[in-house]
Amino acid sequence: MSQRLNLLNLRDPKIATLHLSWFAFFVTFMIWFNHAPLLTAIQSSLGLTEAQLKGLLVVNVALTIPARIGIGMLVDRFGPRRTFSALLIAAAFGCFLVASAQSFGQLALFRLLLGFVGAGFVIGIRLVGEWFPAKQVGVAEGVYGGWGNFGAAASAIVLPSLAALYGGPDGWRFAMVVTGVLGLVYGFVFYWKVRDTPKGSTYFKPKKNGGLEVTSKRDFYLLMLMNLPMYAALLLTIWKLGPSQLGLISAGVAWLVRAALFGLFVLQTSQLVRVNRGIFLQAVPELQRYRFRQVAILDIAYLVSFGSELAVVSMLPLFFLKTFPGLGEVQAALLASGFALMNLVARPGGGWLSDKLGRRRTLIVLTAGLMVGYVVLSRVDGSWSIPFTVVCMMTCSFFVQAACGAVFAVVPLVRRRMTGQIAGMVGAFGNVGGVVFLTVLSLVDYSTFFLTIAGAAAVSVLFCLFLDEPKGHVAEVHDDGRVEFLKVA
Repeated sequence: MSQRLNLLNLRDPKIATLHLSWFAFFVTFMIWFNHAPLLTAIQSSLGLTEAQLKGLLVVNVALTIPARIGIGMLVDRFGPRRTFSALLIAAAFGCFLVASAQSFGQLALFRLLLGFVGAGFVIGIRLVGEWFPAKQVGVAEGVYGGWGNFGAAASAIVLPSLAALYGGPDGWRFAMVVTGVLGLVYGFVFYWKVRDTPKGSTYFKPKKNGGLEVTSKRDFYLLMLMNLPMYAALLLTIWKLGPSQLGLISAGVAWLVRAALFGLFVLQTSQLVRVNRGIFLQAVPELQRYRFRQVAILDIAYLVSFGSELAVVSMLPLFFLKTFPGLGEVQAALLASGFALMNLVARPGGGWLSDKLGRRRTLIVLTAGLMVGYVVLSRVDGSWSIPFTVVCMMTCSFFVQAACGAVFAVVPLVRRRMTGQIAGMVGAFGNVGGVVFLTVLSLVDYSTFFLTIAGAAAVSVLFCLFLDEPKGHVAEVHDDGRVEFLKVA
């Protein structure tokens, strides 16, 4: 089958589904980052300190870590149509709550809760994987991820002007409400227009609910190990918000949250043991096995690529303001939006290269490219010309977004019936990276921040050398025992 997609052929059901999917993701990202270009207005309106502003950046990505795991399980069980619609509608009310905040405490709590909207990305990965064949899935996932990610840039471009149009100290509240209304309306549109699979196709569901299935004892132990960074990132968030750092929560509250996290860890561990008990009793047939190592490598690659994107998109407006003092807030926001703007072509480009040149090779080259890009950005200072800085920023961004596309060109090919959960885990690691890199940013200068990301990228390249290239077919078993072979290369 040809790798070319005619994105204008809306009569093709899979193309129509792709457009409906990326726009749903676009809306969730617009909501998720609707605060970033409005931070100075929010600071002025509520009288926030610099420490409180940095705290908002951290809490905004924290809850997305467990949310992506949970949403991954929900989409595998209930299907993308219902899950995405419910998420969009719930996010709308989250926006309304943020717009009503009258204190930093309220604002931080509502932004923390609204962080779950960042899990919407996982849903479309499963949906697009259902509609497109292996030879097209990379570029289709790239279009979905890249065009949807542009929601962050859209917020940076549109929302400051909306707030200014409304005027006064409450202009930012108006901008928040507008994004909420958009989410509410599109949640119903998505439910009305989208179907989970093409006509006649089977929507494979996990055999067991409650946790990711693995197919060997070694993979089970690796799964348990890979869960630890997610909890570590959440503990890091608590430390960052606690009395020894930003002082935004008391020591007592910090210990209560740690206790809740420990309870969640125990619960998740018990669920994983229950779901995977069978592999300790008898070996899984070779036909039904998959290597969890693949997922672990993709976790690390996405931690670096999307994790750095999260952090950089959040800090770039302030970076431009502080590096080039002559810029205004709107100008800085517009320049910073260029980083996310590259998603329009870079993510599809990364997926297309993966389809054409091979999954592993593409991911290695793109991750190495983003490493070099961040090294270059670490050298930027006020003596650089703004146009040249923007060119370097967008070149780095191309490799970052393309690497994200290359990661999710592999995810749908690992194990179809668990694509939501696998995408959820990989996506959660992206948020782990966001939390880690934003925490680093709060402790060091901009140059060290960029160099830290570059170092993490070098480690990721080494891991990617061990990624298996998808080939042939994988087997999925129907409820009645029939085996269906799905092509992955």
